[in-house]
Amino acid sequence: MDISLVIPLYNEEESLPELHDWIVRVMVAHHFSYEIIFVDDGSKDGSWEVIKKLQAKNPCVKAVKFRRNYGKSAGLNVGFENTQGDVVITMDADLQDSPDEIPELVKMIREEGYDIVSGWKKKRYDPITKTIPTKLYNYVTSKMSGVKLHDMNCGLKAYRSEVVKNIEVYGEMHRYIPVIAKWAGFTKIGEKVVQHQARKYGVTKFGLSRFIYGPLDLFSIMFMGKFGKRPMHFFGVIGTFIFFSGLVLLAWLSMDKLLYNTVGIANRPAFYLGILMVIVGVQLFIAGFLGELISRSASERNTYKIEGEI
Repeated sequence: MDISLVIPLYNEEESLPELHDWIVRVMVAHHFSYEIIFVDDGSKDGSWEVIKKLQAKNPCVKAVKFRRNYGKSAGLNVGFENTQGDVVITMDADLQDSPDEIPELVKMIREEGYDIVSGWKKKRYDPITKTIPTKLYNYVTSKMSGVKLHDMNCGLKAYRSEVVKNIEVYGEMHRYIPVIAKWAGFTKIGEKVVQHQARKYGVTKFGLSRFIYGPLDLFSIMFMGKFGKRPMHFFGVIGTFIFFSGLVLLAWLSMDKLLYNTVGIANRPAFYLGILMVIVGVQLFIAGFLGELISRSASERNTYKIEGEI
């Protein structure tokens, strides 16, 4: 099969028929074999009934329905598990992503050898309250992760099948799939300017919370990518540095008292700072030690992604 389209959705009954017909026109025009995987994230409207009607007239339509709303990351992860195509396309169900972009995205994966091609909505039809935080978020993410994309969170992306089968998306981490893929060893990541459509039906499903949870998820990904299998290298190094810094401070205070008979140690703020540093250092070291024990006891501790064998 050429293409698998994974489309997570929540309360999008009005846009689904139009989106389906648009996708089919593109697939037929370019002679692609395809499947459309709708993942209904616990919709409260008639989205599931619409999907069943679409499946009745088009056997290429597949669907999964969650009992409740789990979020976009869960929808993408389940969709990825069910893909069979050589190229996987993700897009939103609100008609803001154009299916007409798919052939060029597929070409970049097949002919130019990219692992991931992310859409870049250079011209957006969003309010300024969304565009400015988005630009800041993309800038910070690119600097921290080393993945140079202008629009990290664009829903329209293309993947080689191997990518989606070797990553796990959970929580709110759908925003950072290129970063997750990079840490999994898929480093050829590109982008393509794509058309951004103004929302035609309904309202956006994402609120201000994404600006709170997003940075936290980025820190989680960065930490797990670098130290997931060796937490002692993070906590142990920092803990050891703080511990010995505290010891040096206490030793200096003690020598100062013995040699120069200065004011009592217990009356100096530096004394309490030194004790605090020793305690914090020990706690961080223990945290790293416990993390190392958990990591070494995990069933996947020696599981690595293999690209090929001869």
